[in-house]
Amino acid sequence: MPAAFLGHGNPMNALADNRYTTAWHSLGSTVPRPRAILVISAHWYVNATAVTAMPRPRTIHDFYGFPRELFDVQYPAPGLPELAEEISDVVHPTWVGADVDSWGIDHGTWSVLLHAFPDASIPVVQLSINADKPLDYHLELGAKLAPLRRRGVLVIGSGNVVHNLRAMDWNLADDGYDWARRFSDVSRERMLTAPAEFATLDAHSDFRTAVPTPDHFIPALYFAGLAGATATSEIDVLVDGYAYGSLSMTAYTLDASCPTATDGAGAPQPPGELPPDASNI
Repeated sequence: MPAAFLGHGNPMNALADNRYTTAWHSLGSTVPRPRAILVISAHWYVNATAVTAMPRPRTIHDFYGFPRELFDVQYPAPGLPELAEEISDVVHPTWVGADVDSWGIDHGTWSVLLHAFPDASIPVVQLSINADKPLDYHLELGAKLAPLRRRGVLVIGSGNVVHNLRAMDWNLADDGYDWARRFSDVSRERMLTAPAEFATLDAHSDFRTAVPTPDHFIPALYFAGLAGATATSEIDVLVDGYAYGSLSMTAYTLDASCPTATDGAGAPQPPGELPPDASNI
């Protein structure tokens, strides 16, 4: 089963039609139908490693300042409680807890799955990001998840390699600052040629500006770990681009034959006059 890392960007992408959402749709229509989808979303960033283990995960609207239409979105995919134990087994001795009631499907997950798998019929499980762990922990945990791919599980990381909300300029809907482009270029080269070394990007001179907080960067480490776990894996860029100056929308696939998305509109315009830090995107 293939794997992917998707730059999800503005929650309004859930309702948009642009080259990013077209790419996500292409992924969903190209890959074999998964037994389940495991998502590592930037928005479940807590002090533990856990997986959702409820039969009917709720749709979480973890943002504010957006139109009612976005809060009305539901993604009623079933869960797969037994996958929690399966994940715990494949990553042993790393401890993974089972979350039966606190989380669900957040917008880092449903905003992309709405386009990739719009019928919401495939079971969806989320893996939390443990905020207490170093970057290498997440890279190594991603590699440990590799056996799930052979068991029909589509693993998706959802974040943004470059993600600086305080530097956003809503007027740069389809452009990136020089530092964002430099770091995105270096990270792309590292992902395509040496994914097992992706965590060393924290030594790059633009890292602190491009990654002021690690939550959106870490999902790419899980994808890089998966990619580095198999020497014959084929990594491709699914779509590339920037949003609001300070977000990279680059998406990658692993062992998936999806056409690269290059045409179409860029990031959606903001819903009204929002300050740079007015949404948890």
